[in-house]
Amino acid sequence: MALVSSVLFFIHVLLFLNLLWAKEFRRPEQALSQIYPGSQIEVRNITLTREQVEEVQKISGAKMESRLASWYIVRKGGQIIAYGYVDMHRVRTHPEVVLYTITPDGKLDVVEVLAFYEPLEYMPEDNWLRLFAGKQLSKDPVRLRRDIPNITGATLTARAITDNARKVLALWQVLFGVQR
Repeated sequence: MALVSSVLFFIHVLLFLNLLWAKEFRRPEQALSQIYPGSQIEVRNITLTREQVEEVQKISGAKMESRLASWYIVRKGGQIIAYGYVDMHRVRTHPEVVLYTITPDGKLDVVEVLAFYEPLEYMPEDNWLRLFAGKQLSKDPVRLRRDIPNITGATLTARAITDNARKVLALWQVLFGVQR
């Protein structure tokens, strides 16, 4: 009986520590409103065709988990000033939720972590996230250790954010790019 109580206590301690590690930040709409003050935000749910999914995967080298893509169209004065996409992916064993914003000409603008459930020492710093600003698929590889430096001690986080940045840029290109 003492062993069962000890095991249950240990499980509760681990669950509590996991909750302490988890860090939730802002909802996408809140983040976009602060990034682009005075803007209007429209959510557009798009179901990709199989061909579009294949094209995104070919361009980015990253796997698409779903054919459904929810985009935030950010307008100011009737003009589109940005596109936002929220990507949820697993880092090691737990998810992180990242907001990627893209300018109308296809460049990454802001990358912001909205929720992080891994231990906080693996969370990227804002100055590292700012390295993505201005990156676009037509001119930049957007690859870890090439044009994006690794984060010492947080390689899995750096890889997840970088790989998914390429996927989001490819998704934008397929859905909204200039040729569309």
